[in-house]
Amino acid sequence: MMHTLRSSALGITAGLIGWFIVVELVSGLLQGFYVPLFSDIVIHLGIRDADVNWFEAAQLLLSSIVVPVLAKIGDMFGHKKVLLIATVLTAGATWWVAFAGDFWSFLIAWALQGFYVVWLPLEIALIFERGRRQSRGTSTTRRAAGLLIVGLQVGAIVGALAAGRVFAATGENLTATLIIPAVAVTAVFFVILFGVPESEPLPGRRFDVAGFAILAAGLLLVTSALTFLRIPDAPSWLAFVLLPLGVVVLVYFVRFELGRDDPAIDIRVLRRPEMWPIQVTAFLLGISVLGAQAPLSTFVGTDPALGYGLGLDATERSNVIGVYLLFVIVGAVVFAITSRSLPPRVLLIVGAVLVGIGYGLFLPFHDTLVQVLANMAIAGLGSGALLAALPAAAAAAAPRGQTGVASALTNTTKTIGGTFSSAVFGVVLAAGVGAVASDTAASIGGYLAVWSICAVGGLLAAVLLFFVPKVAFADTLPEQLDAAAGGSQIV
Repeated sequence: MMHTLRSSALGITAGLIGWFIVVELVSGLLQGFYVPLFSDIVIHLGIRDADVNWFEAAQLLLSSIVVPVLAKIGDMFGHKKVLLIATVLTAGATWWVAFAGDFWSFLIAWALQGFYVVWLPLEIALIFERGRRQSRGTSTTRRAAGLLIVGLQVGAIVGALAAGRVFAATGENLTATLIIPAVAVTAVFFVILFGVPESEPLPGRRFDVAGFAILAAGLLLVTSALTFLRIPDAPSWLAFVLLPLGVVVLVYFVRFELGRDDPAIDIRVLRRPEMWPIQVTAFLLGISVLGAQAPLSTFVGTDPALGYGLGLDATERSNVIGVYLLFVIVGAVVFAITSRSLPPRVLLIVGAVLVGIGYGLFLPFHDTLVQVLANMAIAGLGSGALLAALPAAAAAAAPRGQTGVASALTNTTKTIGGTFSSAVFGVVLAAGVGAVASDTAASIGGYLAVWSICAVGGLLAAVLLFFVPKVAFADTLPEQLDAAAGGSQIV
């Protein structure tokens, strides 16, 4: 009888994961489909290439604010309900993107499309809650997370490859081309509606409106400051005013939340030894995963006549990024397979070390395409493992009723890390312009600084992960962890 129940539970969870892989394929499609079309979007809207920066900035601003809010609402009222709401908002925005005919309309629609960022944290929470009922929420979520990241990256690759072909097949009709992702997101709504069961929220929860308002204000100030640093035409002095204000607001938020019975973000949980290294690692991962890809693309495209760079054209640069994404997929698959037999903490540390080694190897080895691809392969393996592991680890470390917001915070901290590093890398690389034979190319010193920061970030994450208790992320309730760990075991 027990065997029958267990087999049934495994079937339900496997089916749930299958539906979520479909959702993540569409999430990846959204992330990869538009990039090859940006030049055509610029012409269609009658704007400058530099204005494209505002699209990413607006979406990052919105997603960093709404993701923890929606995840918390999911913890309170049911993750499926919020997943459906986020999908409706994303679908509406994606249809709007397809038919937007001016800059401001497109910008608003593009920002609202950022609601899809909450899909993965809510999926992780749903899988964890489903597995928790059979006392195997953590192990199930680890394996599922790897498969979801595979779906995400495959979707991104398919989107990038399909966009140009669809554009050509439609006679370069941009609106007809942009309808494709809108149809895909609309279909995802029905996948979730009919294929995904609801979680069991804890009754008696309160929504901390004041706490989320303070958090939103702090995140808005910080991300706005970093955005102004990244955008060439924005007044840079705003960044140095907004950033310290944002830090002050976030410090006040921490003190405010410590006095709340049902806080927006439970700071006491974030201070746990199995949680804070995960969130810091997510921030450090964002530096390389989100911040270092643009410098990589410009480096391999730099004319070798300057003494560095590979002189690759746009297609060849895309192939380099494609190789990196391929190894991200491999890293996520390896994590999903090995998580059955190796301790999660060990896998996290190995992933962080690989990221550090991969970028560290750029310092002496960056002269040939083979060297660059080898470095990216190593970093990609580590990045794939961490992308899969971090949301699952955060969900496992959170008490019941906080799995959604805990996994969502890994996304928020990763986004802030990526935004922060993009700003810093932009300043570092711009500092070298004019110091070389070209008026536009950054100096080799700037690229070495970028790779050094990424390498240090990966190795620092590995060190911090040693502070996670050995017994963390097992199939046990977080409330039982303290007793099992015997207090503060960190080695």
